[in-house]
Amino acid sequence: MTYENRDVAGRRLATRLEHLKGRDVVVLGLPRGGVPVAARVARALGAPLDVCLVRKLGVPFQPELGMGAVGEEGVRVVNDRVVRLAGVRDDELARVESRERAVLAERARRYRGGRAPEPLKGRTVVVVDDGVATGSTARAACRIARARGAARVVLAVPVAPPGWTELLADEADELVCPDTPADFSAVGQFYVDFAQTEDDEVVAILSAARRTSAHGPAPADREVRIPAGPTDSAGAADHLAGHLALPRGAHGVVLFAHGSGSSRHSPRNRHVAEGLRARGLGTLLFDLLTDAEAADRANVFDTDLLAGRLTAATDWLRARPEAGGLRFGYFGASTGAAAALWAAAEADNDCAAVVSRGGRPDLADERLPAVTAPTLLVVGGADLLVLDLNRRAQRRIGGECELLVVPGAGHLFEEPGALDAVTAAAADWFADHF
Repeated sequence: MTYENRDVAGRRLATRLEHLKGRDVVVLGLPRGGVPVAARVARALGAPLDVCLVRKLGVPFQPELGMGAVGEEGVRVVNDRVVRLAGVRDDELARVESRERAVLAERARRYRGGRAPEPLKGRTVVVVDDGVATGSTARAACRIARARGAARVVLAVPVAPPGWTELLADEADELVCPDTPADFSAVGQFYVDFAQTEDDEVVAILSAARRTSAHGPAPADREVRIPAGPTDSAGAADHLAGHLALPRGAHGVVLFAHGSGSSRHSPRNRHVAEGLRARGLGTLLFDLLTDAEAADRANVFDTDLLAGRLTAATDWLRARPEAGGLRFGYFGASTGAAAALWAAAEADNDCAAVVSRGGRPDLADERLPAVTAPTLLVVGGADLLVLDLNRRAQRRIGGECELLVVPGAGHLFEEPGALDAVTAAAADWFADHF
């Protein structure tokens, strides 16, 4: 099979990966030639696109011949057979590696523009290149994905030599290739247009993919009204205002319980929710009290009332067709964390996980032994009183419970990077337990 160009090769490859659609997938393209192929795959799967930065180590007098590869996370792969046959000395190998690592660092800055790499922990990662020859680069890329926490690694290329699966079987959980021609000698042999992909093209492809991911429509992303309780004799009921967002292929949804004096508009909860949605999780932010109830300060500390509202919102969500069958979890802040733990302790509540940010678990103290949902308590290191309350709660919670202390953070996690640390920890916790 001969491909007209990398775009066509990507379309062909995507048809072999349709079984991954709807899963929590990230597509990594190997710069530079693998990125146009990966872009087509990511588009077909509705998955985010990022690069996996790897540099081939070329034999000094024959650079096109790979003797190994280096990549992010300090990954290093050396083909001892090629090194030995080519007579490459240790100092020559070291010079090549030093040069390529410098290029690697520069390309990371250029391609990502200072943005953090797409999170891989707990996700299926599809590593894509425009073809495999010696396998050194692909091997290094798979190891990078593993080092960054990928739960499953799929290596996918449009063309490879016969027997390539034996070469790389130990590196990936799944190997996909539509064409393994017997007369294989080089990847470019099977492309009509195999022109070098330039850095500017890679940057443009990644930027376009980010725009599509950020602005593309989702199955559910709207304001909602949630019944606050049973209807009256006239069939009317008070309602709570909320916002439901379900990314494409969401594999779970997190209900937020805000703290005292806050609402569904809490900037901190909205920040966390945005981070969860970037990881393929749905979010429901809603007011726990009606406007009239919120006027009575005592209600914001009524844990039984707030937990009842969270349970009612859970029942409402599970009846929605777009959320049917999704596992759910609770993210609670301050007094809202007590409500989340109280609700999770109900006998018929099958909450998959709870995350507490600067929580007041003491307000649910009597219910803590009945909490069996895996619970993560996140507290700022400078929030000494609340930290002590959470340490006591950790000993009383009936199921799996971990305490994460964010160094130097206060109760509101306003310090630089503190809320990002909360978001990353929460995303990992829910991804691990959904």
